[in-house]
Amino acid sequence: MSDHRTDSTLDYTNQHKQRLSWMPWLYYRLKPRHLSWAKPWQEQIQTQLCQMETVQIGKECFIAPQAQLFAEPGRDITIGDQSFIAAESFIHGPITIGNEVAINHRCSLDGGTAGIDIGNRTRIANSVQIFAFNHGMHPDQSIYQQNTSSKGVKIGEDVWIGAGVGIVDGVTIGSHAVVGMHSVVTRNIPSWAIVAGNPAKIIGDRRDKS
Repeated sequence: MSDHRTDSTLDYTNQHKQRLSWMPWLYYRLKPRHLSWAKPWQEQIQTQLCQMETVQIGKECFIAPQAQLFAEPGRDITIGDQSFIAAESFIHGPITIGNEVAINHRCSLDGGTAGIDIGNRTRIANSVQIFAFNHGMHPDQSIYQQNTSSKGVKIGEDVWIGAGVGIVDGVTIGSHAVVGMHSVVTRNIPSWAIVAGNPAKIIGDRRDKS
């Protein structure tokens, strides 16, 4: 029986790329011997993306190859320094992402026409859905035929959005807030608030956790 650690037929680099795509925070902990292949790999992915879409990517970012970013002219995506987007996320501009922002796997963000703005150091867990638009609901017309409206979504700095959260159009989430897992945010959230539920309600203040 062969030892998997010494089996030359195994593609460790490809497996490591898969790991990074689903857990991008590990990219920032890589040793120099891994960065020697990881940096050129990321540079190629990001260069090709910027050539095909109206995307601007800051320094030391990580974009999983399985992530889908779409940004037509006028619906730009801007990504700040040291931010990452994990595998199987769908990102449609207009969206502005600050520095050191984490967007984990299988998130869906659509900026509508008014856009999504995400502040520095915000962490977005997996399977979060943010939609900055709404369909009309007039009873005399099918939903798909009705006009859409877009007010935009604003998320402050140092916000933690838990797994499976939904955020609707027109919402502002203040800096340092925490949104509990599987909450649905339908109203503005003040800075430092801890919220949970459907619809999300304030259940605490982060400053009380010190």
